[in-house]
Amino acid sequence: MYLASKFYFSRILGRPVYIARENRMVGRIADLYVDTSFERPKIVALKLRGGVTLDISSIDIVKDGPQYAFFCNSLRDKDVTGSDKILSLVECMLDKQIVDLDGHKVVRVNDLRLAVVSTGIFLIAVDVGLEGLLRRLGVAKQLKALLKPFHKSLSSRLILWDDVQTVEAGQTGLKLGAQAKKIAMLHPSDVADIIEDLDKDTQTSMFAALDEEKAADVLEEMEPDVQAHMIDSLSITKAADVLEKMPADEVADIFDVLDERVVEELLTEMDKETSEEVRELMEYPENTVGSLMSTDFVSVNEDMTVTDAFKLLQEEKPEMDTVFYLYVVSESGRLTGTVSLRDLAVSDPATKLEDIMDEDYQTVHDDDKLGDLTDVISKYNLPAVAVVDDDRVLLGTVIVSDVLYQMLHRR
Repeated sequence: MYLASKFYFSRILGRPVYIARENRMVGRIADLYVDTSFERPKIVALKLRGGVTLDISSIDIVKDGPQYAFFCNSLRDKDVTGSDKILSLVECMLDKQIVDLDGHKVVRVNDLRLAVVSTGIFLIAVDVGLEGLLRRLGVAKQLKALLKPFHKSLSSRLILWDDVQTVEAGQTGLKLGAQAKKIAMLHPSDVADIIEDLDKDTQTSMFAALDEEKAADVLEEMEPDVQAHMIDSLSITKAADVLEKMPADEVADIFDVLDERVVEELLTEMDKETSEEVRELMEYPENTVGSLMSTDFVSVNEDMTVTDAFKLLQEEKPEMDTVFYLYVVSESGRLTGTVSLRDLAVSDPATKLEDIMDEDYQTVHDDDKLGDLTDVISKYNLPAVAVVDDDRVLLGTVIVSDVLYQMLHRR
């Protein structure tokens, strides 16, 4: 017999625990408890069938052939109640949803990998592959033997604990604040995909744990039905705070799938300027350019220098996909030219914008049909196009990614 170094959780469930000095069985293993305050969850207690919970420090684990044996030096109880840091592996991990931070997706835990080191027993990985599920059913070895002559194997996939984030809410899961810190580091599109794969209750908890800036970015990337669920799950005040951090055109799109009463409450709660922008965009018929345009753009005047323009960009910090061009406007708001970021970058800092602006630019009207818009973007290969009214007053812009998104979702 020797000290076990690594083992699967499923292999020890139901195994007997003996009193070492008497070689007498005191019960069979029903669960393990981990302390999550360590870098990797540390096993602190062992639960026997019938409810007795023993301190793991009083137990030695040995392997005798294919089996594991547990010897208890003393029957020391361990109190695992009253701490949200101590969790049950059966209740909180097995068959539960987790986020694979490396693969950016939600998976289900089929088994757990533990390691014995000098400082204790730690949870080091989760098994989300088919082999882990079959191992729990007790048929993995038999099937592997049957497949071996055919040079086939069972799919096995371990995710290291560093790349794992639990998503269960409430008392049986890790604190959502800690979860959000890890998940918020991912791209908003990946976070949206993760949340959309969760059940509705967990979707709500996960989204509510994001800060307002991240929540706004993630909400933009979600499908309409999930957007509606997320907004409904928040208080009117919290929802308004999140929506205020989104582009007005995105907010208008979300409002299309919400109840009219809720929309009016949100518009009333939002700040006046944003609310007015959204109301104006909502008035455009669905198939017009105005229904797709964004009111987030950077406008400058022709007397400004290149240095002035860069200072303005630093102050406004616009989203990356809204600054393909700077739009030169008169005092009355009429569009007189455009300046590309390339021209801005290669020009002398003291150069005035009127000397480098392009006066031969393409525009569309807010009441044009979307077909006219796609024709202009396609013909002139534009990343974005300015939207003006009949007096050539700049109203907004449309970027090509929004056009592609709209076309794909209409199919």
